[in-house]
Amino acid sequence: MSDSTNPGQTVTGERADLLAALAKQRHFLRFTTRDLTDEQAGERTTASALCLGGLIKHVASVERNWAAFIVEGPSAMGDFDAMTEADFAARADEFRMLPGETLAGVLKEYAAVAEHTDELVATLPSLDADHPLPSAPWFEPGARWSARRVLLHIVAETAQHAGHADIIRESLDGAKSMG
Repeated sequence: MSDSTNPGQTVTGERADLLAALAKQRHFLRFTTRDLTDEQAGERTTASALCLGGLIKHVASVERNWAAFIVEGPSAMGDFDAMTEADFAARADEFRMLPGETLAGVLKEYAAVAEHTDELVATLPSLDADHPLPSAPWFEPGARWSARRVLLHIVAETAQHAGHADIIRESLDGAKSMG
C-alpha cells in the first residue's frame, strides 16, 4: 500500500502486518457472500438472528466507529447511558438486511469503510496514540486504548464475524469459506 503522506512509499513493518491481517479477515467475510442473491444475503439460516448481509453491515459499522475513535477519542463512540430506544433499534438494524438494501450496496459501503481505515493505518502519526474508552458496561473503567489496540480489536471482530458468516453460509447452501 502506498502512503499518501509520502507518495510512492510503501507501508512496511507493523503497519503492513496490520493491513495484511485486516485484508485477510475482510476477504473471508466478503467471500461468504459470493454468488448470493439479495434475498439469500438477508436470510436467517441458524437459531441466531444474524444474516450475511447484516453481519457485513455490522462489521462495517464497528470498523467505522473504531476508526473514528482513533482520531476523535471517546466522543466518536457516543454515550451508552444516553442511548434511546430508537438508538437500540437502529443498532439492531445493523444485523439484518432492510427493505431496499442490496448485497452489492452493503459490500460497497464495507469497501469504503475498509479503504478509510487502511488510509488511517498508513498515515496515522503514531500507533501509540491513545484515548480513554467511553463509559459502557463492556469496557473496563478508566481503560485507555492505543490506535494499535483498536486496530487489533477490529481484526479480531472481523475474524469472529467471518466465522459466524461461514456457519450461516454453510447452513444456507452448504458452501464454505475454507475446507
